[in-house]
Amino acid sequence: MLLLDSGGAPQRQRAAAEPLTLYVEGPRDRSILRAWAQRLISQRATRVIGDAVILGGRQPLRALDHFERHLAGVPGARALCVLDRDDGSSAPPDPNGFDLEFFTWGRRHIESYLVVPAAIRRAIGVPAHDRRLERAIERELPDPDDELAWRELDAKRLLAPQGALTRAVGRPLPLSRIARATRADELHDDVHALLARVEARLR
Repeated sequence: MLLLDSGGAPQRQRAAAEPLTLYVEGPRDRSILRAWAQRLISQRATRVIGDAVILGGRQPLRALDHFERHLAGVPGARALCVLDRDDGSSAPPDPNGFDLEFFTWGRRHIESYLVVPAAIRRAIGVPAHDRRLERAIERELPDPDDELAWRELDAKRLLAPQGALTRAVGRPLPLSRIARATRADELHDDVHALLARVEARLR
């Protein structure tokens, strides 16, 4: 399967213009990352995220195969593959000497970093007197300082159309909008670390 960038052009053509290729699991990951990037890093790095190659799930071997077939011969080409940790059962593959790095989220899914109550409230316009979100958070979420529990939290389930937080507010939770509504000081250190790595790889 030949993966294409978001504009439909072969990835080899894009790499000639920009030496860094980003691999992500799905379109939603790309839209979330781009929303965070727009307020934290340079326009150039944000464009790289916007052009990220979609793997179609947690498939690091597909990223490695794509790099080997389409980027290995491009001068200066390098890549970064962003993966959910999921159950933590499988480590990323050896890059076989290619300039391909893997970044795995410390928490279970990228969606784990969207469970920011203030950002959710801003994204969907919940009035201050409406305490349904807070009550659901008290029931469903770990203590803010319990990072081990947060690592295991299934945020995809909580934020899904039938998830507990969605049911609590009585409307769908638009994940990209929540990402855009999250302020820099509300973002987890893992998010800052990834975006800093994207910037560093472009230097």
